[in-house]
Amino acid sequence: EMKKLTLVVVLFLGIAVVAISFSELETIMLSLRKAHLGFFLLAILIQTIWFITAARMYQSIFHLLGVHEDILTLSRISTAANFINVVAPTAGVGGIALFASEARRRGHPAGKVTVAAALFLLLDQAAFLVVLALGLIVLIRRNDLDASEISASFFLLSTALIYGFILYIGYRSEEKLGNMLAKIARFINRIVRFFRKKEYLSEMRAHEFAHEVSEGFAGLTEHPSSLVRPVFWGIFNKFLLMLVLICAFLSFEVPFSAGTIIAGFSLAYLFLIVSPTPSGIGIVEGLMPIALTSLNVNWSQAVLITLTYRTVTFWVPFGVGAWAFRSLHTGGEEPSSAQAVQEL
Repeated sequence: EMKKLTLVVVLFLGIAVVAISFSELETIMLSLRKAHLGFFLLAILIQTIWFITAARMYQSIFHLLGVHEDILTLSRISTAANFINVVAPTAGVGGIALFASEARRRGHPAGKVTVAAALFLLLDQAAFLVVLALGLIVLIRRNDLDASEISASFFLLSTALIYGFILYIGYRSEEKLGNMLAKIARFINRIVRFFRKKEYLSEMRAHEFAHEVSEGFAGLTEHPSSLVRPVFWGIFNKFLLMLVLICAFLSFEVPFSAGTIIAGFSLAYLFLIVSPTPSGIGIVEGLMPIALTSLNVNWSQAVLITLTYRTVTFWVPFGVGAWAFRSLHTGGEEPSSAQAVQEL
C-alpha cells in the first residue's frame, strides 16, 4: 500500500506541475499552430537523441567506476530521475536517490552508482560552463553583457566548485567528508530548530553517505583524468539543445547567426540552473524572450521561439519522464522507484 501511495503522490505532483502551468500550455498550443510542423518534429527527434546521449554520458561515468549497464536502461532511469527532480526538487538529490535504489535492485554497488550520479551533475555543469564561456564571449563582443548575467555565471561557477570540492574530499578521505557533512547538518539543524523541535538532517546519515561516496570512488578503474570523456558527452548534449533552438528559429522563419544561438542558449540554460523554480518553470519563459530581444530578435518572435523551445526541452522530457518513472514502478520493478521517493 505504501508503494502505491508513493506512486500516487509523485504522479499527483506531476499533475500539479501541469495544472499550475496550464495557462502556459494553452499559450504554447496556440503558438505551435503558427509553426512549421516539419521543424517542430525535427526538434522532437533531436530531443529524443538527447535522451540517448545523456544515457551515454552516464554510461561512460559508470564504466570508470567499474559498473556496466546498457544504454536503454540508463536512458529510462535518467529520464525518470529528471521527472523526480522536477516534481520533488531537491537540487538533484532525488535523481541520485532513484539511481541508488535502482542500483540495489539490479545488484550494483549503491555507493558506486551514487558517486556516478553525483559526478554526472558535476560534469554536466562543467560541460555547460564551457558553452557558457563561449556565450559570454559573444555577449562581450556585442557589448551586451550586464551585471545580472555576470552574477548568475559566478553563482553557477561557485556552486560547481563547492560541489566538486565536496566530491574531491570524499575521494581523498571518508572521515573528512563525513565530519564536514555532519557539521553542515548540525548547522542546518540549529537553524531549523527555531521552527521545529525535531532534527531536519541526520548526522549519522551524513557519515553513511560519506562512506558510500568513499566506497564508490574506491572502485575507480581508470585515472581521474578520464572524466574528461563524459564532459565531451555533456558538451555534445548542449550542442543538441542548441540544435533544438535552431529548429525553433526555423519553425517561424526567424533569421539567426551562430552567435545568437550560442548566446541565447547559454542565457536560457543559465536561467534554468540558477532559477529557484524546478527546471526554471516560469523563469525561463519570462527571461529567455528578453535575452533573445537583446540579441536583436523581434519580441513577438522571441516569445514564440521560447515557447517552442521549452515545449521540446521541458514538456517532452517531463512527459517521457513520467512514463519512465511509471514503467520502473511496474513490471516487477516496483520497489526501486518507491524507495527512491521515500528517501527524499
